[in-house]
Amino acid sequence: MTLATTAPTDTWGIEGALPILVVIVLASIGTGVLFLVSVIAYRRRRRAQYRWIAVAMGALWTRSIVGAGTVFGIVPMPAHHFISHTLDLSIAAIVLYAVYSDAPGSLEESNSR
Repeated sequence: MTLATTAPTDTWGIEGALPILVVIVLASIGTGVLFLVSVIAYRRRRRAQYRWIAVAMGALWTRSIVGAGTVFGIVPMPAHHFISHTLDLSIAAIVLYAVYSDAPGSLEESNSR
C-alpha cells in the first residue's frame, strides 16, 4: 500500500499574495526608516555600537526586501528561508554584540587598559 500525496498545482499569484505584499511593503518602509535613523545616529555619535546597530537595521531591511522578492517570484522559497533565518541569527548576534561591547567590563574596555 502506498500513500499518495498530492501537491497543490496552483500557486499564489500576486493577487492571492496581496495582503502579504501590503504587510511586506509596510515593513520595508518601517525598517527602511529605522535603518536611516540608525545611520544618522552613527554619523552623529561615531561610536562602534551605533555602527553595529546600523548594520543590524540594514540586515532587517534586507530581510524585508527578500520577502518582497519572494512574493514577486524572484527569490525562491528555499532561498528565502535560508537568507531570512541567517539574517535573523545575524541580527540577534550583532545587537547582542553591540550591547555587550559597550557594557562595563567589556572586552573593548579591558583591552584599552
